[in-house]
Amino acid sequence: MSTKLEVPFRLDTQLTEVMRLRVQSLQQRSQRRQEGEHLLQDNEVVYRLDFSKQALQFSHWTVKLSQPGRLTITATSQLWTPDLTHLMTRQLLEPAGVFWRASGHDQPVQCYEADAHEFGERIAELAKVRKVMYFLLEFADGCNPESVDCSITFHIIS
Repeated sequence: MSTKLEVPFRLDTQLTEVMRLRVQSLQQRSQRRQEGEHLLQDNEVVYRLDFSKQALQFSHWTVKLSQPGRLTITATSQLWTPDLTHLMTRQLLEPAGVFWRASGHDQPVQCYEADAHEFGERIAELAKVRKVMYFLLEFADGCNPESVDCSITFHIIS
């Protein structure tokens, strides 16, 4: 019998604010971003996963969108410390998880299943070497942080 672990995506307001301040600082000084640097867009927010266990096997995603829209979840490939380094485009993992819900009250959340499964497996692999992982969540087409509830479930490997 395998034990499951559901890990919720948690908003990291402090990290999001640091990234927004970087954008403001560049704008105020009329400077450009470093080559390859990823600047946080207005519709992007930083979330994190905290792993209490690290020997995990991906099981499934749970994404709830309370209104129509599109959510794109992109992981960062390494421990990223924005107070010391900037987020570089090469640090963003592919594939991203893309989830959407069409208009209509009874429409289920859909995704690109193969990409979402591969993405979940990559997260499980990275969880073996870290306790925290950071993600950029991009909200589009009417989706916003208040309308999203998202988690990922793993089987704990004993």
